[in-house]
Amino acid sequence: MIGVLLVDDDPLTIEVHRRHLERIDGFEVVGECHDARSAVGAILGADPGVIDLVLLDVTMPDGTGVDVLRHVRARGVAVDVIAVTGVRDADVVRQMVALGVAQYLVKPFTFATFSERLRQYIDFRRRASDAEGPATQEEIDALLGALRPPATTAPPKGLSAESLDRVAQAVRSGGPLSAAEAAEQTGLSRVSARRYLEHLVEAGRVERLPRYRGRGRPESEYRWRR
Repeated sequence: MIGVLLVDDDPLTIEVHRRHLERIDGFEVVGECHDARSAVGAILGADPGVIDLVLLDVTMPDGTGVDVLRHVRARGVAVDVIAVTGVRDADVVRQMVALGVAQYLVKPFTFATFSERLRQYIDFRRRASDAEGPATQEEIDALLGALRPPATTAPPKGLSAESLDRVAQAVRSGGPLSAAEAAEQTGLSRVSARRYLEHLVEAGRVERLPRYRGRGRPESEYRWRR
């Protein structure tokens, strides 16, 4: 399990993040902090391996996420951090990136977006754990690319962004899926699910492959591109 520390001055936001994490396999909330000082104390005082990831707000009453990161990095703590904030200032983003945030997630966002970023983080950890010895350029590119959000294109007329997110998440987490299986997981009709899947194929996020089941014509299945 990946131990997560939640840091935000808004108790309601922390509760939302907790509920979101409960819906994603592999994460466990190990602590909550409502200000910068307590966040620094929790990170520096934790036993090794307890806190793997910090979901860090940027604006708090007694300091900023930048302040928190500066303190813990100065002490040599290499904990992973995802900034979760409404701050869009380019200079703040630059500072957070320079201090090693893995993701910068801007509020407000849907659960689908939150889930996708956290699953990207899981993929990043897996790739980093599997890497042994000198890495090839391809392995380095794959490791860095694991944390990049996939390119998105606006859905065409008749398709909703919310349903597109649901279908994309279903394939990413449970694929490969047929159109019927995607429909069952997302609550869409089979025809609608197929339209979203084909749009994802055209966008380069999903690949279509034949699925053979005995004799006869194979059906199509859809797999997330890695």
